Amino acid sequence: MARQISIAMDRYDRHMPFFDGTVKAPDGFAYKALQVGQSDVLRDGTDRHGEMIHHARYDVAEFSMSTFLMAIDRGVPLIGVPVFPRRLFSQSCMFVHADSDIRHPRDLVGRRVGISSFQTTLSLLAKGDLKFEYGVEWERVRWLVTTSEKVAFEPKPGVIIEHAPKGTDLGLLLQSGDIDAIFLPHPPKSVTSGEVRTRRLFADTAAEERRYFEANGYWPIMHVLAMHPDLAREMPDLPAALMDMFAQAHRIADDYYSDPNWSQLPDIRLLYEESRAAFGNPWKNGFAANRANLERFIAYSHDQGLIGERYGAERLFVASTLST
Repeated sequence: MARQISIAMDRYDRHMPFFDGTVKAPDGFAYKALQVGQSDVLRDGTDRHGEMIHHARYDVAEFSMSTFLMAIDRGVPLIGVPVFPRRLFSQSCMFVHADSDIRHPRDLVGRRVGISSFQTTLSLLAKGDLKFEYGVEWERVRWLVTTSEKVAFEPKPGVIIEHAPKGTDLGLLLQSGDIDAIFLPHPPKSVTSGEVRTRRLFADTAAEERRYFEANGYWPIMHVLAMHPDLAREMPDLPAALMDMFAQAHRIADDYYSDPNWSQLPDIRLLYEESRAAFGNPWKNGFAANRANLERFIAYSHDQGLIGERYGAERLFVASTLST
């Protein structure tokens, strides 16, 4: 009888084939797709990363790249499969007030910036990009965090990390001038509703993201597929099966866009074609295709005091997947 594997993930378009059953598991495997949010409550729960790292709630889970790096550094019993379910550029997640005098990353020196947690993957990426893409030392920025850290760490000497009460609306703090910018993948409703007037830090964000992609060769990873080492030992064929299933899901989801009215967005097919022209297919899984991206995250994490050493990217994954 096939062993059923629980897979906790968000409800992205490329994961819908899991939820509607169109992804077929290889022989000997079965799966149960769980719709679990990280900050939002979805059908099957919330706090996906915390439930995986602290309670081993799932067999396999979409997991924070930054927290994963810290877990591996500390010997937490997790191991990765080189499937990367979520990617974001930092540039489109940097917001300032519409009337702000901040026009360039260098204008953030000495300012106060609101983020989710210090170790959140977008926070890690944005701070690292400030320093290594734009020459602005993140240590010279004051950081206000609104959520607790998943893995404890000791901040680097001289780094200012302040804590806001749980539930603080960073948009309202931006409006009042208590903070000067926010770096968030999910801006608060006060921002998305237009109640607080904001703009992105970069005047032409799309052009800046294309420049970043062309310079570095990748769309930055946000999440990785994580599992428990004992399960990987018990089921040595599982990592390859997972890679196959996620590849299926991407092929199926990609075909959604052949229908110009699949999405609510009027110009979705045009946007799809423009995106492919600009980026090709940036959803490459496997170790080799993502090694440079992973090494950059490891360097950023070490520079920010979140991991103790710049270990090799091979340490992150089940050995059998390193040839992918």
